[in-house]
Amino acid sequence: MWALAGIGEVRDGDDVAKLIAATEPGLADGDVLLVTSKIVSKAEGRIVAADDREAAIDAETVRVVARRGPLRIVENRQGLVMAAAGVDASNTPAGTVLLLPVDPDASARAIREGLRQTLGVDVGVIVTDTFGRPWRNGLTDVAIGAAGVRVLDDLRGGSDAHGNPLSATVVATADELAAAGDLVKGKAQGLPVAVVRGLPHVVADVDEGARAIVRVGADDMFRLGTSEAIREAVAQRRTVREFTDEPVDGGAVRRAVAAAVTAPAPHHTTPWRFVLLESASARAELLDAMRDAWIADLRRDGKSEESIAKRVRRGEVLRRAPYLVVPCLVMDGAHHYGDERRDAAEREMFVVAAGAGVQNFLVALAGERLGSAWVSSTMFCRDVVRDVLGLPEGWDPMGAIAVGHAAAEPKERPEREASAFIEVR
Repeated sequence: MWALAGIGEVRDGDDVAKLIAATEPGLADGDVLLVTSKIVSKAEGRIVAADDREAAIDAETVRVVARRGPLRIVENRQGLVMAAAGVDASNTPAGTVLLLPVDPDASARAIREGLRQTLGVDVGVIVTDTFGRPWRNGLTDVAIGAAGVRVLDDLRGGSDAHGNPLSATVVATADELAAAGDLVKGKAQGLPVAVVRGLPHVVADVDEGARAIVRVGADDMFRLGTSEAIREAVAQRRTVREFTDEPVDGGAVRRAVAAAVTAPAPHHTTPWRFVLLESASARAELLDAMRDAWIADLRRDGKSEESIAKRVRRGEVLRRAPYLVVPCLVMDGAHHYGDERRDAAEREMFVVAAGAGVQNFLVALAGERLGSAWVSSTMFCRDVVRDVLGLPEGWDPMGAIAVGHAAAEPKERPEREASAFIEVR
């Protein structure tokens, strides 16, 4: 592995392949070239005037992943998650910034084809850039573009030296090469290209580029920073009324309960209880009893049978769910003043705390990728619910929550402007 000297300053319109060839690199079939993205960007005219680097970062950002002070980790237009969208203010004239290549894989293909035509060699090309990494200090180079290189080495289905099956081992070969190349290129030596020889098995006419290394959002367990994840979970919480038959993981529900009981409550109390109806028979028994009580109430109110049937249908969302949760309010630790006004306010405090716990629960379910619908019906027949579920007299059911996997994408929530809900004094 060695770096190529003599490339010099790269300018807009330069042919990177010809610049490399001009150094008389002595390339052979099966070599891999590691090309710093900066020279590719300069050759492709990706230097832009920008007195304000933050504005340039905004323009290149698709999604903010995490933010702390002025530092932003974002997903950029190339689909890469990195600091500052890859916008670089170093090694470029004052008042300008350097953007990443528009399509780093296409850039790598052009360099590879140019070297094939100029030098007659079949080499792999990797375009590299410098990344920080979660959970690790320090920077390293990774592959952001590739051509003619097997960027991933999938060892799944094989076995190790002891005969143990390999079920999760996929080696990021292109990233390992990029990091190795940076050892000889350095960050400030003016050596933007390195050559690796001796690994011909990674060079092949393959269509995959470095984009194959980028984990898609659905598979990324760490797609967001902490505060962004909380906001996203809150924003993505929707009332889901149609569910698939896919079973609900009871562990996920229990984790949501653990989040629920961190809600604020008066007098250092714990006013929440969550009854988990995990068996179909328990759900059916409760819902049948609630339906009968509800119909009896509606008939006493003089509602027509048509009206009653319509109202009962609204509660059917609970029957369509594969899992039910009944949150309950308990007043243990409440103060009793012997004054109707103050005792009513005391209960309101506990009801607000119960609502905060339920909100935590619903948001945590969304974070577990579970849909939910909070239905108030148990509040209208609390005695029936307590009797069927065998609950203590002091437990007040605060509705029922249908839980499951959404059968379809929830409808978009109407846009709400926060300022419409704010009064400042």
